[in-house]
Amino acid sequence: MVVGSQSGDAAWQGMSDAFNSACPAREVLEHITGRWGILILAALGAGPLRFAELRATIGGISEKMLSQTLRTLVRDGFVARTVEPATPPRVSYDLTPLGRGLTESMRPFLDWIRQHTSHVVTSQRRYDRQHR
Repeated sequence: MVVGSQSGDAAWQGMSDAFNSACPAREVLEHITGRWGILILAALGAGPLRFAELRATIGGISEKMLSQTLRTLVRDGFVARTVEPATPPRVSYDLTPLGRGLTESMRPFLDWIRQHTSHVVTSQRRYDRQHR
């Protein structure tokens, strides 16, 4: 899997191969494909949400993990954090254009998961029965 510029730009050569442990794409891949990263990005695909709304949408995520993952996604440029002047301050999160492009490309992957989860669960149960 080659991730990044394919233009042959000398600055990117050796830096766009996610199979290479020193490749920056490996860190980006980890941020996106971690359980919480992908769920946060998918949730924000429907539009901006506040912290509490995100937490309510994503079952099982702790405040700490949500905060930490949002900070990472903001740092990576996928998510924008907007603070509205109010008392208390009102903070919302939304996808940036980079984040929107990413979630659009993730949509077929997430659709595949929705369509095939029952097949995977069936296979897991069959395997577990055979290997008891």
